[in-house]
Amino acid sequence: MSSSRRYILTLSCPDRVGIVAAVSSLIANNNGWISEAHHHSDQIERRFFTRQEILADSLDFPVEELRRRFEPIAAQFKMDWKIQDTSRKTKVVILVSKGGHCLYDLLSRWKSQELAIEIAGVISNHEVFKGLVEWHGIPYFYVPVTPKSKAAACQQMMDHFETVEGNVMVLARYMQILPQEMCDRYSGRIINIHHSFLPSFIGAKPYHQAYARGVKLIGATCHYVTEDLDCGPIIDQDVLRIDHSDSPRDLARCGKDIEKTVLARGLRYHIEDRVMLHKNKTIVFR
Repeated sequence: MSSSRRYILTLSCPDRVGIVAAVSSLIANNNGWISEAHHHSDQIERRFFTRQEILADSLDFPVEELRRRFEPIAAQFKMDWKIQDTSRKTKVVILVSKGGHCLYDLLSRWKSQELAIEIAGVISNHEVFKGLVEWHGIPYFYVPVTPKSKAAACQQMMDHFETVEGNVMVLARYMQILPQEMCDRYSGRIINIHHSFLPSFIGAKPYHQAYARGVKLIGATCHYVTEDLDCGPIIDQDVLRIDHSDSPRDLARCGKDIEKTVLARGLRYHIEDRVMLHKNKTIVFR
């Protein structure tokens, strides 16, 4: 029996007795082998969340049939749910401006197969990384952005994303604010790395803001993009201790290491269906 390919079931529904029993019984009755399971019951919202991995080879029918058999249970418990097949890699489109540390890191993790993704394209408002990206055999889309061309540039980026059949956009230090149209169209499918421990220091130059406040910790935040600047549901965060002798340049230099790690980790959680959205927060099954 293969141990690599899995079907990942994620769901949320109003909390009540019998949810786990119904789900696990369906899987067990079809000889399904659950290799990993996580549950969370939100006592305030009275809502239940679960993520389960099922060994694909333990079932003698395809994922489409599993979805069909699951539908009656989903209807009974009023579930929001999906079942993903890990044999299909997530198509990632990276957006970047002039700061390349996150782009370099993602390319390295992709090339070494540390991240099981397909980088379907890179979009940038500059041509700085064109040679690097194309050397990796990845399409590079140069989309300049000016105040007058922003609407047209937004449409062009969405066209590129649709053409390559992208699943998720990753803003790897893309220094442009996305319009509401794009945020709404790809809700829960745009991931950003913000070089601050949100909700502190929203917007531009957070390291300078942190220096001005004399903070003792700097951090980075990976979050989903919404129309509200740097206020989307948080996927992952990390911090680094600094002191009064560190300049804004020192903070930015040290912060780059956190940004790379947090973005890669947040993207991994997303592509492995470990992140569940509820209102403006996330449940992350690590």
